[in-house]
Amino acid sequence: MKVLLVVYDNDSYIHWFPIGLAYVAAVMKKAGHEVSVYSQDVYHYTERHLTDYLNENHFDVVGVSVIGGYYQYRKLLKISRAINESKDRPFYMIGGHGPAPEPEFFFKKTGADAIVIGEGEISVINLLKAIEAGRDFSDVNGIAYMHEGKCVINERQELIKDIDTIPFPAWEMFHMDYYSLLRMPHIKNSDRCFPVLSSRGCPYKCNFCYRMDKGIRVRSAENIIEEIKILKDKYHISYVAFGDELLMVNPQRTISLCESFINSGLNLRWECNGRLNFASEEVLKIMKKAGCVFINYGIECFDDEILKVMNKNLTTDQIVKGIEATLAAGISPGYNIIYGNIGENAETLKKGVDFLLKYDDHSQFRTIRPVTPYPGSPLYYYAIEKGLLAGAEDFYENKHTNSDLMAVNFTTLSDEQYYKELFAANQTLIENYFNHQKQSYLSSCKKLYIDRDSDFRGFRQS
Repeated sequence: MKVLLVVYDNDSYIHWFPIGLAYVAAVMKKAGHEVSVYSQDVYHYTERHLTDYLNENHFDVVGVSVIGGYYQYRKLLKISRAINESKDRPFYMIGGHGPAPEPEFFFKKTGADAIVIGEGEISVINLLKAIEAGRDFSDVNGIAYMHEGKCVINERQELIKDIDTIPFPAWEMFHMDYYSLLRMPHIKNSDRCFPVLSSRGCPYKCNFCYRMDKGIRVRSAENIIEEIKILKDKYHISYVAFGDELLMVNPQRTISLCESFINSGLNLRWECNGRLNFASEEVLKIMKKAGCVFINYGIECFDDEILKVMNKNLTTDQIVKGIEATLAAGISPGYNIIYGNIGENAETLKKGVDFLLKYDDHSQFRTIRPVTPYPGSPLYYYAIEKGLLAGAEDFYENKHTNSDLMAVNFTTLSDEQYYKELFAANQTLIENYFNHQKQSYLSSCKKLYIDRDSDFRGFRQS
């Protein structure tokens, strides 16, 4: 079958590589389908362009995958309209964390023919087989579809246990020179950066997380190294951004993986998502030796009671010890803090600001964003139970208008006070960041003109 995969444009200067679609493209090609990629992200095509493209080129199936963001939701509506207006409209399937938790609502809004729920490599191939054979979809696990005006949600597809068996992403179908321009902390201008997944899933169950697949599955070090070597040899990648939810699953796995990196002679720099309760001196030392320059930590809040509410399985003592150990190892920590979970107040926000100011190493620009009860998360169902949210339509059409604005107020503050406190917190963080930037530029200026620094490379570096 002829399949078109649409990569949507989220208005970024450089987009994150659409790794999920690239995995799906790889299994489709392996199954013998003719697959094309429509790169709206690279070329910033309009939706009218997509309609014209579908009118000029015949496809049997068109697919789009989106996460659960306010921007992505509205973008999906525009893309859906463009697909539905095409003269020879293909079978239309959508997937991703956005539509998966609330398929009935997304059918209503997009007019899609099928929604893939969860991991797609097996479900998509079985769906294409059913379409090709003209069969109904009742035996295709891992999808939802409309039948006689009703939303039918099939049994979930069993997850792929050995993820080493999944083909590498179909990089050759994407604009690798574009995606490798991604910039990450401590990257050099000459580096080409690219994301890799070392695992799928996460063993933790934070109340704001909308991940639907349970548990975690890790790839072998040999399989990961094989992929990175291809990326180095074929696409000259020198910096890897590990995009999985949690590379630091446990100390043993992290140490073993780093030892394999060192022994393989990969000689590259990389960053990952980590857990502060596993950020010990031993683990961090070998991570540094293996090339790690940045670890992004999900701190979320610097208050022990709220951390319990979040189900973070983390304490402020562990956070401090882990951050101090990370800095001591010569690795930059990324600080993710959100605000507005159940029971939060002005004091819990202040604790977060004070923490960020104390441990800021200026490697990233960070602000504090409101917590969002995305559909599929425990927080979403809590909001519905408490009458704070009426459901998916209320969330997407009324409440979730911007990721930096509050969707639901779970705190002890009024909405007005909530925003007043959040403004003051981020004003402090923004001033701190730019004051440091100012001093850094002035220091460079002094070295250039007073010390005659001939290594100076210009103030206009991006």
